[in-house]
Amino acid sequence: MTKKKIFKTDDIPLEKFNKLSIQVSLNGLSFCVLDTISNTITNSERQVFDKILNPFELQNNLRTLLEKHQIHKTSFSEVIVVHSNGLFSFVPKSLFDENELANYLKLNAKILANDHLAYDTLENYDMVNVYVPFVNINNYIFELFGEFEYKHNGTVLVEALLNNSGANKEPICYVHVDGQQMSITVISQKKLQLHNNFTFTSKEDFIYYLLFTMEQLNLETETTKLKLFGSIEEDDEIYKLCYSYIKDITIFIPSITSYPMADTDKNTIDFTLISAL
Repeated sequence: MTKKKIFKTDDIPLEKFNKLSIQVSLNGLSFCVLDTISNTITNSERQVFDKILNPFELQNNLRTLLEKHQIHKTSFSEVIVVHSNGLFSFVPKSLFDENELANYLKLNAKILANDHLAYDTLENYDMVNVYVPFVNINNYIFELFGEFEYKHNGTVLVEALLNNSGANKEPICYVHVDGQQMSITVISQKKLQLHNNFTFTSKEDFIYYLLFTMEQLNLETETTKLKLFGSIEEDDEIYKLCYSYIKDITIFIPSITSYPMADTDKNTIDFTLISAL
């Protein structure tokens, strides 16, 4: 299985040229609609929850959001769902066996015997990302739209960063911040050294996970380039704390899209959400 598609029997009308991208996680969700004729983002919203939800609460919040924007009554030429959670593991393609999905995950993630397992193949980088999607979300999206594609947040994030990383000889540490989630990605010479996801509740948690990761990879805090992006700015307390330990630090503003924004707040467009389109 190289593509995870859910098939429907009826065809989408040819006059519909909108793409829908949805990202779901237990601490927030977001969506955006792309008009492929004008290459314009026509609608979007991002929500960050006050607490970590369970998958059923997440589905209820997603239903409310889509109904608010009448998304559930709209046809799309393509629907993409991005699952964001910590239940994943990157595997070299040369070592990958479709029959061993649970074994790739069980060492660094708590999975249940009845969990549905899926995987994304990063064709250009000889890697496979094995993960646990939110099955109830997939079922709900299928009920609304029929055929759709789904991916893991880590797949989209890593692939986008690798595509734009250049051939830097020295490793670069990227940290994407989304609410209480932080994704650490280390890339050197267009190769992935590490990608991991953590949930933090304080700036002290944040710096602990970051420094511990750098220590494990033997990355020097005095010389390693740290690029923060997502929901973080230079005047944030987290940024100030990071700067007290790491000197080469910048806010990374990725070129996530050339799509102009039509009556929508640019802050609602998440890097992985738009990169999935």
